Amino acid sequence: MNPAVLLLARVFLSILFIVSGFGKLTGAEGFAGYLGSLGVPGGVAMAYLVGALEFFGGLAILVGFQTRIVAYVLGAFCIATGVLAHLGPDQSTSLMKNIGLCGGFLALAAAGAGAYSVDARSGRASASLARA
Repeated sequence: MNPAVLLLARVFLSILFIVSGFGKLTGAEGFAGYLGSLGVPGGVAMAYLVGALEFFGGLAILVGFQTRIVAYVLGAFCIATGVLAHLGPDQSTSLMKNIGLCGGFLALAAAGAGAYSVDARSGRASASLARA
């Protein structure tokens, strides 16, 4: 697998989550209201939890830290948020975006972070490849 392409994939996949997570962390009250309208319990605490998952998960993907695990988590998160928030008839584009992002994260989980990553520097990438 081409390490430069894997790096580019990580950058593209992470941007959305870093920006979105930062927005949720800095505007948790507004996001908590949206979650409440969906029937999600937890209020502001849940808003901060989701924001932190997106922001720090995005950063982990960007730098290639624990990439396989984080990619599986964010892939599942994409499907869960797609089902929770994007099942309406006017939400089909957002639902398809979430499904596509999940596909990207599954491919990243299968391939690993590549040579330009924290995982590769710490030896996790080679250990993961040896098990695969």
